Amino acid sequence: MKIHEYQARQILRDAGIPVPDWEVVSDADAAAAAYDRLGCSMAVVKAQIHAGGRGKGGGVKLAKSREEAKNAAAKMFSQPLITAQTGPTGKHVLKVVIARAADIARELYVGIVVDRARGLPVIMASAEGGVEIEEVAAKSPDKILTEPFDPLRGLSPFQARKLAFGLGIDAELIRQAETVLAKLCRVFLDHDCSLAEINPLVITPDKKLIAIDAKITFDDNASFRHPEWEQMRDLTEENPAERAAQDNGLSYVSLDGNIGCLVNGAGLAMSTMDIIKLHGGEPANFLDVGGGANKEQVTTAFRILLADPHVKAVLVNIFGGIMKCDTIAGAIIAAYNEVGFHVPLVVRLEGTNVDLGRKMLADSGLKIIAAIGLTEAAQKVVAAAKVM
Repeated sequence: MKIHEYQARQILRDAGIPVPDWEVVSDADAAAAAYDRLGCSMAVVKAQIHAGGRGKGGGVKLAKSREEAKNAAAKMFSQPLITAQTGPTGKHVLKVVIARAADIARELYVGIVVDRARGLPVIMASAEGGVEIEEVAAKSPDKILTEPFDPLRGLSPFQARKLAFGLGIDAELIRQAETVLAKLCRVFLDHDCSLAEINPLVITPDKKLIAIDAKITFDDNASFRHPEWEQMRDLTEENPAERAAQDNGLSYVSLDGNIGCLVNGAGLAMSTMDIIKLHGGEPANFLDVGGGANKEQVTTAFRILLADPHVKAVLVNIFGGIMKCDTIAGAIIAAYNEVGFHVPLVVRLEGTNVDLGRKMLADSGLKIIAAIGLTEAAQKVVAAAKVM
């Protein structure tokens, strides 16, 4: 679950990490008033969307007066913000942050993710602050320092000092750096994050460390521990299909192709998408109904798939283990009759009660294209999508 920068700023401030004062506004006049209340000679106007690269897209502007703050905000509200992460259509800006600008002597990068190979959280740091970390990793991977840490103990003082020295931070700032790094790691752990990032973490001319931008993503698997997350969700930033799937216990990710994929299991989903591409097709989504899907969930899954105007054919690829093939066949038939299909449907079943499931589909009288193996299923659905 992604949150906005202003929400991440508040989490950092609550943790004791220095963050410049800011206000969140929803219109240009409020931006001018916020500039006045901050009482600073220069402010930063920052569009709030769930995407990076805002500065390059025109979503971050400096303002030296209330009028400049108002005009910058007005422009951001008036048109979609297009960045490398939004796609060509961009995103509409509904909120803007007006923040006190900071004097900058140096910019650093600090971020935390989970290293799945190690099975541990890892803090990354780089002297190349203010630049997207993916860009640094691609061009100068040697400039990224990493330090795995114990999720029970947090970041040890010696690890924080090691990173600080590696970044070339002056000796007089080592204690500050140690505190900020340790507190960011504590934020990552206490809030069940999948990402916690400060970019840039700046050193000011008067020798202070300040976080002037923040990005935090929560791990959805921990939502049962954090009822407060619901208040932080911005539904306008979420894909409606993905939200509908989540509300019905389904896993769904939109892609750019034209073949809908309904499977049960993440591994099966990946192999299904791979073999579709191998045979010249392009998946439109990743939709996993899980191991115990019922008729209602299958019906919802079909509705989500068919609501995408780009979908020209649908492939159902089910391995019957916990969920038997005759059960899923019955759900497919019921959902087909309820939803109504306007694109070809290819179904491949395998596993428990597969013969009975296939017979049920064959006897249904519905326009369902049966496939025995995964290769045959992929070939048939790619061919069907090309005809539509």
